Amino acid sequence: MNLHIVYETERLLLMPTSVQDTSFILELLNTPKWLQFIGDRNVKNLAAAEKYIHTKILPQYEKNGFGNYTISLKENGIKIGSCGLYDREGIDGIDIGFAFLPTYEKQGYAFESVSKIKEIAINQFKLDKLSAITDRRNLDSQRLLEKLDLKFSGFIVLPKSEEELMLYIWNSN
Repeated sequence: MNLHIVYETERLLLMPTSVQDTSFILELLNTPKWLQFIGDRNVKNLAAAEKYIHTKILPQYEKNGFGNYTISLKENGIKIGSCGLYDREGIDGIDIGFAFLPTYEKQGYAFESVSKIKEIAINQFKLDKLSAITDRRNLDSQRLLEKLDLKFSGFIVLPKSEEELMLYIWNSN
């Protein structure tokens, strides 16, 4: 597990999320779209955000060598979103996911960062299948997944949930 690796795109830096990202994670997890489309994680203060990083984010790196990456602008270091690879209960294969602060939506940052994460998944981690889930109302997410060559596979209900989500899959073959 290398928590010091930094991936770069033309405009962005993708760094493994760490406790240094606590205030950013607090802000991101409480944005309207996160709450609507991903769900309330009950992270309402800095202590809860730090606990979330320790219990939900860092164990993914320890188990798999990959996880959630905080996305920053190269030009000024401002943290704008997150994307990553997640071993999520109830999903066959590794889940690719993303979320951005509202100010940084619709500027191509999601496609740029998630394309890089997909490339890393294939070339570095040798994954030959990726899955993604999204809310049926989240049309922007659906369009991005399709642009990344993930195909709609059907609907899925995750364990401990009653919500039906759209499942997208990418296979190397």
